[in-house]
Amino acid sequence: MADQPWLTAAATRTVMKALEAAGGPGCARFVGGCVRNSLMGQGVDDIDIATRLRPEQTIAALKAAGLKAVPTGVEHGTVTGVSERQPYEITTLRRDVETDGRRAVVAFTEDWAEDAARRDFRLNALYADAEGTVFDPTDGGLEDAAAGRIVFVGEAETRIREDYLRILRFFRFYAWYGRGAPDAVGLAACGALKDGMGQLSAERVSKELLKLLAAPDPRPSVRAMQDSGVLAQVLPDVQPLAVFEALCGPSDDPVLRLAALLPADEATVVRIAGALRLSNAVRDRLAAIVADGPTVSPGMGEVAARAAIYRLGQRAFQDRLRLAQAATGGDGEALRQLAEAWSAPRMPVGGRELAKLGVKPGPETGRVLKAFEAGWIADDFPEDGHEDRLRGLLAN
Repeated sequence: MADQPWLTAAATRTVMKALEAAGGPGCARFVGGCVRNSLMGQGVDDIDIATRLRPEQTIAALKAAGLKAVPTGVEHGTVTGVSERQPYEITTLRRDVETDGRRAVVAFTEDWAEDAARRDFRLNALYADAEGTVFDPTDGGLEDAAAGRIVFVGEAETRIREDYLRILRFFRFYAWYGRGAPDAVGLAACGALKDGMGQLSAERVSKELLKLLAAPDPRPSVRAMQDSGVLAQVLPDVQPLAVFEALCGPSDDPVLRLAALLPADEATVVRIAGALRLSNAVRDRLAAIVADGPTVSPGMGEVAARAAIYRLGQRAFQDRLRLAQAATGGDGEALRQLAEAWSAPRMPVGGRELAKLGVKPGPETGRVLKAFEAGWIADDFPEDGHEDRLRGLLAN
């Protein structure tokens, strides 16, 4: 692991030298995702560091080296160091004093094994020093990373009872890093303790769910969630997985994948989005997929497709098309290209044009404009003849 670009970067070296200048060689080690992903040949986005230094010592060490120190979570031991604009999350070694299924009261320690013992999975409890030497306190993390196994540290039920979010994390990490069947012991524990997820905040649940659905292929993980009863715990109205399974190949969009798991009922989708505390943008997108409007199918003609794009908007049309394609197996590529290339025109007439024809503002204006729009859409958005069409509508 010594040749990893993130490990040998000057910014990283500067941070580690600053910490070791204060705490001595070996007082700080990389931990978690950066170590795991490097061993598994995947990209590294975030660099986390564990240290024997207390938060105040970490801050002093960073400042002494001329680095920025941000106390992002000092009560939990976390300080963010910034070197060459790169953030490094640095956390003092910890052990759990008390847990309640949602959060933990921690105490600082200098024991690497104690810090590893409170982590969720063995492949997340791997550490590496400044030279890239890897340490495996659980004696299983290296094997798990090599085999693509997601195994809880210690007893699975104990880890889950400490924080029930670890149930979803089990399936999320399996979706991203797992190979073969999921760990049977961990899967059984998740199923047995799934009711405990009811005490979690909706925001934490939805964040994990969307991360899981963003995996390159979340299908095996979602199947395992369904078989264990965890999926129904998260999404009580979850639909059969056939459309979701078919969609996951061509689409890597986590929101669209979530839509494939939800019923085609706007009120129900809005209720679920609210229960999960999804963002307004995600809620509105999910609702638009199932709201009343034109039926979209891969076999529809271009005239009908343009009418649907006009009524629904480009995003909702494309979302409905992808789901319809997954449901029917049809080829919607030409229609997707049409939706991307075609810009829906603006309604070419309004109250001003009717006023010129002697129509005063009122109910008649709305009736005529609605009828005009319907005919204009049906005729595939002609660019001229608008006044004649209005006169014809007024004559009826």
